[in-house]
Amino acid sequence: MPDRSFALTRAKRLTQATEFQKVFSGADRSSDRFFTVLAAASDSRAARLGLAISRRAASRAVDRNRLRRLARESFRQLDLAPLDFVVMAKPPAVATDNATLRTSLDRHFTRLSERAR
Repeated sequence: MPDRSFALTRAKRLTQATEFQKVFSGADRSSDRFFTVLAAASDSRAARLGLAISRRAASRAVDRNRLRRLARESFRQLDLAPLDFVVMAKPPAVATDNATLRTSLDRHFTRLSERAR
């Protein structure tokens, strides 16, 4: 039975630069006008999330934090394959409503997870 806790614990996050580098170097990619999501095989038995929301994509901290919250919420709600995911935002995401962004993220996570299975 899948873990029903929606907390994003340390075990479900990418925390080290080497973990991010592994995803950037050997990743499967899903992209649209709002986000690029990378996925690579994980060393752990659970899906893990890393966020790379740059100032170039969202200049204001409040916008970067909003995009991070949306990405974490989407990640928590889905039952994903044990992959390491990195979410990168694009500038049009800042001016887009939350429902559209959530749909986009759900689609990326699901697509990459299905490819891995």
